[in-house]
Amino acid sequence: MENVLPKVLVDADGCPVIDETIKVAKQFGLQVLLFCDTSHAIDRPEAETIIVSKGADAVDFKLVNHVRKGDIIVTQDYGLASMVLAKKGYAINQNGWEYTSENIGQLLEFRYTSQKIRRAGGRLKGPKKRQKENDEKFEQALTELCLRAIN
Repeated sequence: MENVLPKVLVDADGCPVIDETIKVAKQFGLQVLLFCDTSHAIDRPEAETIIVSKGADAVDFKLVNHVRKGDIIVTQDYGLASMVLAKKGYAINQNGWEYTSENIGQLLEFRYTSQKIRRAGGRLKGPKKRQKENDEKFEQALTELCLRAIN
């Protein structure tokens, strides 16, 4: 049986590190799949784009159906990350932070609590403005993850 290389799948709607992901994946000869809905026109010659119709979590479900053991997923979505982990894939966010079986439960609990606060009319502080250092940290973390995934 031949050793199949993992793929890199990107939850591309709103993803700030598409080009960085392609750059790193290319260094390892890994295929990149970009998943987005019809309201986002994301097209890169070095990646395959999979477009799904708009709808709550439509991109997430399409992406997770493509995940195979050992694939690497780039996403900001905790729920999607948990489904990827259940399929024995790797999940990393746009800042280079890896989702693991040890941290996903706490993240999902935080997401649930945040939703309750917002539904009750509360407000939460948003993320800080993205800096070049965020991209560099992401590239380094993705490089390390690719090395683990192919070995």
